[in-house]
Amino acid sequence: MRSLQDYGNPEELVESICSQLAKEFSGTFSAETVKRFVSDSFDGLSHARVQAFVPLFIHRFAKERLRAAGQAEGVIAKEVPEVLFVCVHNAGRSQMAAALLDRAAQGRVHVRSAGSAPTGEIHRGVQEAMAEIGVDLSREFPKPLTDEVVRAADVVVTMGCGDACPVYPGTRYLDWEL
Repeated sequence: MRSLQDYGNPEELVESICSQLAKEFSGTFSAETVKRFVSDSFDGLSHARVQAFVPLFIHRFAKERLRAAGQAEGVIAKEVPEVLFVCVHNAGRSQMAAALLDRAAQGRVHVRSAGSAPTGEIHRGVQEAMAEIGVDLSREFPKPLTDEVVRAADVVVTMGCGDACPVYPGTRYLDWEL
């Protein structure tokens, strides 16, 4: 299994991802803002157990966070409602709920999930159970809860994470006791 060090200098990895995302978000965010999000995403995900995919995770997570920040600030239009599922580890319940809503909504809702204290990987039993009903979680990974994804959400569903989720006016909050 590859480790994060196998990708060379961490600064070079961050710069490469920054370059890609700066082009994509040109006119919306400055290169400095993109670098801040990528660096913060690197710090938040470098603990992942499946190190071989960390560069991909960092890219995807930073991109999602930039999109959410743009939506929260009103500079990126929302095409569909945003739903965020939050649990403590983002390794089971919130991943399952997000995947099931994503499948049922068929593109009519954008779904995110996050954890107040995310683990390094999704529980193997969760992946197996979801695969049994035809839902593939192999491309998913535990993500830390960030302010911009909460601000971008129209609905936040908490699942046993207590007061870890910030509350913003205009956002609907549901607490599922599990």
